[in-house]
Amino acid sequence: MKRVKTAAFHLFAGGISILWLLPIGLVLVTAFRSFDDIAANGLGSLPRSFTFDGFVSAWTEGGEARAMLNSMIVTVPTVIITLLLGAMAAFALSRYDIPYRRTILLIMLGGNLLPPQILLVPVSRLSEVLGIYDTLIALIVVQIGFGLGFYTFVLYGFMRAIPTEIQQAAVIDGANTWQVFFRIILPLARPALAALGALAFTWVFNDLLWAITVLKTNTVMPVTPALLGLQGQYVSVWNVIAAGSVVAAIPTVAVFLKFQKHFVSGLAVGAVK
Repeated sequence: MKRVKTAAFHLFAGGISILWLLPIGLVLVTAFRSFDDIAANGLGSLPRSFTFDGFVSAWTEGGEARAMLNSMIVTVPTVIITLLLGAMAAFALSRYDIPYRRTILLIMLGGNLLPPQILLVPVSRLSEVLGIYDTLIALIVVQIGFGLGFYTFVLYGFMRAIPTEIQQAAVIDGANTWQVFFRIILPLARPALAALGALAFTWVFNDLLWAITVLKTNTVMPVTPALLGLQGQYVSVWNVIAAGSVVAAIPTVAVFLKFQKHFVSGLAVGAVK
């Protein structure tokens, strides 16, 4: 009976996996097909061609090279700055007796519970008042502002569980607050930082809502809004659209694979704590 249940579970899980992977496989196959092949035989037919023309068109004529650079310019500093500020705030809130720290944490967490749709107009107007509208700086500031509360809340839980004896021993040895933070707390929080970093990179890189809120010029658009423009530029040219989607997914997949070990350990540590 146990073997039957195990076999049934694997069959069910395998079927779900196939259903989940099927659209991804279709996109990959379509990206390497030629337009003439798709037009003549249909999108769901077996491929009769293999070409990189779709990738070349998406990368050059579709402007995805410029969009990918814009995304990296926004994502890398946003993730680094947000994690650094979040770690500093979590360190202060978790290791020192700050008045109303629970209230501060609840306010930071509550800000992330607000529907972003109700903040689109205020954020757009504020960026215009500050003179940074339609610049990548505006998008960086917005991403940092809306991610800081959540990252601080998560890191607070990790840092609070670090034994205070470690910090006290470092202080006795002559370490100041900055040395304790950078040499002791941050290395111990590396699994949490890696897990949050991988998630933050994915969220910021794939963001669409805030990008179209504070940006309007095509030359400064990151890759996700650029994909919308690509679909309008290459209507029904499915190989180019699929190739652009594949290219846009490569950085996030690479980051996840790079930090997969730390990501899993970070989730496991969080579950234990």
